[in-house]
Amino acid sequence: MRMPRRGLVIQARTRWLLVGLALLFSLVLLMYLLECAPQTDGNGSLPGVVGESMGKEYYQALLQEQEEHYQNRATSLKRQIAQLKQELQEMSDKLKSLQEKKSPKVNGMNYQGTKEQTSNDLLEFLHSQIDKAEVSVGAKLPSEYGVIPFESFTSMKVFQLEMGLTRHPEEKPVRKDKRDELVEVIEAGLEVINNPDEDDGQDEDDGVGDRQLYSENDFIEGYYRTERDKGTQYELFYKKMDGMEYRHVTLFRPFGPLMKVKSETVDISRSIINIIVPLAGRTEAFAQFMQNFRDVCIHQDKRVHLTVVYFGQDGLSEVKSILESVARETDFHNYTLVSLNEEFNRGRGLDMGARAWEKGEVLMFFCDVDVYFTAEFLNSCRLNAEPGKKVFYPVVFSLYNPAIVYANQDIPPPVEQQLVHKKDSGFWRDFGFGMTCQYRTDFLTVGGFDLEVKGWGGEDVHLYRKYLHGDLMVIRTPVPGLFHLWHEKHCADELTPEQYRMCIQSKAMNEASHSHLGMLVFRDEIEAHLRKQAYRTNSEAVG
Repeated sequence: MRMPRRGLVIQARTRWLLVGLALLFSLVLLMYLLECAPQTDGNGSLPGVVGESMGKEYYQALLQEQEEHYQNRATSLKRQIAQLKQELQEMSDKLKSLQEKKSPKVNGMNYQGTKEQTSNDLLEFLHSQIDKAEVSVGAKLPSEYGVIPFESFTSMKVFQLEMGLTRHPEEKPVRKDKRDELVEVIEAGLEVINNPDEDDGQDEDDGVGDRQLYSENDFIEGYYRTERDKGTQYELFYKKMDGMEYRHVTLFRPFGPLMKVKSETVDISRSIINIIVPLAGRTEAFAQFMQNFRDVCIHQDKRVHLTVVYFGQDGLSEVKSILESVARETDFHNYTLVSLNEEFNRGRGLDMGARAWEKGEVLMFFCDVDVYFTAEFLNSCRLNAEPGKKVFYPVVFSLYNPAIVYANQDIPPPVEQQLVHKKDSGFWRDFGFGMTCQYRTDFLTVGGFDLEVKGWGGEDVHLYRKYLHGDLMVIRTPVPGLFHLWHEKHCADELTPEQYRMCIQSKAMNEASHSHLGMLVFRDEIEAHLRKQAYRTNSEAVG
């Protein structure tokens, strides 16, 4: 007679659990209705009374902004409610299944253990997806083509590698399917920051009044990538306008709800970057580089050291003069000039620049004289490189030949006006690995460059592969603040066949877009057509 009593207990507990889940769902639905209810502002002025001078357009724009805000919030809440409904249904089905399968051997203790085991199995599976993915540690890969690159985004734009012939390197506004996803991710990151767990590294004594709350306006940039058999990883960065501390949140969606991986504060206020530039000749390009360096590094960032490694004697005095002139005019003396009286070798130049630093650990940015960067990029460099953990390989946006891009103008516009992400102005240089941010100890530990590589190209790929074969995580993503300026490229006869092929390929890619190259190829045909059109027009006029 004891078994029926236990069965009644199980049924009673099941009914109470279902009632509890139903009440929880009702509470979430009530919160949704309250959240979506339009708020009224008793202090707002009425149109035509106090704020008439604001004009009709102002109120239309205000209403549109409020409507978009509520639509985004409502979409997020609907998504959460749908997810909760699904979880309730799944839990109800599991409870019914347990009831149907219960036997004399099932008692209250075993039933509770089965329920807990099911929940633990689900959590274990989701966390195993995170462990399998390249989130916390790097994965050993066979080649440079094995990396799954990130795509970067802000609250208004997405910078993407996969363009084809129809998509754009920069999308504005973000496509709706992406916008809904990224709005949810940004909000989830804010939820993690504003409501931290005990393992987030914040003091429990800090109340809400003392803690600084973040909003959508504090979102700076993010990166995401999807591993097809595991899920999507999101790296999010937030910062207050007047502060130097960044909040970094990592989220992972294992083909299911978002899961927090970590939340941390990143202080980059004392992070010095040693910018290393190998150079031989090309003093005019170096003068232009130093103008950008003056504007960005000296006047804005103020946390950099410049190392120039110069090959040969021809032009050396002019480079010294440029550096000394900048030092006098700006009182900037954080630079080093290394002179090598030998043939140019990019890998050797960067290697010498890294070893010339004698102040311990430092973050290095391997740069070329034809690269233009912004202050925002320098912060991205600091945020995405970590000693012993990860190196940063940004994808540069390479500009086409301005003489072709702006052929319809008398002269090309200034360089600053050419820095736009458009299909006809440039492309994401995803086959180049020369621009990189990494710590000096990681560079030395991995063995640096292969100094046997002579002349143009190849040394950067060798270094990149060393990191792929190791345990460090490689962050590969296009960044909006890094440009490669077009310059005439000469492929020397002394290059090996492989180097010469790479040089010609790079030269062709750098010249112009697909459509502009097509116009050049068919230029004779186009001109013949225009002549025929002009002749026909003149004939009709005479007749």
